[in-house]
Amino acid sequence: MRNTIFLLLILLFFGSCNPAAPKKQSSPLTYFDIKGYFAKEAKRLKSLNPEIDKTVTVNQSAEHKKLKIADWQKELSIFSDADINKSAWQGLFKLHQTQDVKTYISDNEKVPVKSLQVSYQNGKIHGIEILISNANSLYTSSDTLSYFPDSLYQVKKTQHITLLKEKNYRITGKFK
Repeated sequence: MRNTIFLLLILLFFGSCNPAAPKKQSSPLTYFDIKGYFAKEAKRLKSLNPEIDKTVTVNQSAEHKKLKIADWQKELSIFSDADINKSAWQGLFKLHQTQDVKTYISDNEKVPVKSLQVSYQNGKIHGIEILISNANSLYTSSDTLSYFPDSLYQVKKTQHITLLKEKNYRITGKFK
């Protein structure tokens, strides 16, 4: 009898367990989907495997190479990381729109991405420019990220650490 009751309790316990609840559909994005765009670009560029003329400049010293990028997702990650659709940033960007340009602007000091501008030509994305600014009492930096599909991508960074000289970096990749 005890065994029967024990067996019934086990069956009831496992029978009452529900399978994991289905995950909610992600809500539609409020702003331009920068992460999604660059994930698609990384996939597209991986299949095209273009040669890149890449120049890295630190202050006045430059190094130039022609190469094929093995990991486009990593190469373009600085652009993806500037995603403005973070839940904490909802409502902190204003959209200014013309026929061919959408510009998302934030003046909130807690949001490092100050501007995301997407230019269109014939209905397709012609260029993306992102302005990022970080500042505190010891450090300031500003980044300008530019991307023009199948033409050029560029990262310009200026940083100043208190008591040290200002540093300027520039990475430019030109598609061949």
